[in-house]
Amino acid sequence: MLKVQEIRELIKLVDQSAIDEFTYETDGTTVSMKKSGNNSAAAVNTDTAAIPEQPAEPVKIAEPEIQTEQKENNTPKEEPAPEKAAHGDKEIVSPMVGTFYAKPTPESDTYVKKGSTVEADTVVCIVEAMKLFNEIEAETSGEITELLVEDGELVEYGQPLFRVKTV
Repeated sequence: MLKVQEIRELIKLVDQSAIDEFTYETDGTTVSMKKSGNNSAAAVNTDTAAIPEQPAEPVKIAEPEIQTEQKENNTPKEEPAPEKAAHGDKEIVSPMVGTFYAKPTPESDTYVKKGSTVEADTVVCIVEAMKLFNEIEAETSGEITELLVEDGELVEYGQPLFRVKTV
């Protein structure tokens, strides 16, 4: 467990640096610090894992004043334009994080390929999440115009898998 003096030293080091966020973990203790825009530190959070001999309590420290140099950056950030479904007007997206499989077994044919016609209840792939194989249905009718991921690739929630030209 960190001592109060060690935490104060960490606060001073973060204060004197250009770092805006800092997380430190040791022996089951996590200390997170974040500088806020109003030149004062955000709350210092400490979470301590229970130690069998002596259960530790979270350390609470009053918010110290942190002097930081605020750099003015007046350049507007460009936000990416929403991606249009090129080569199709619908996208079949992953409903979860997992591994994409285009075929039910390594020896069998793929569920669909470019040019395949699908109905709303047509299984188009499998996404494996935590050893559970989830069949993904097209949920739209049309023709597959583009395959956006490779077999065995990791996919994210909401990531487009296929583009479909609806009928």
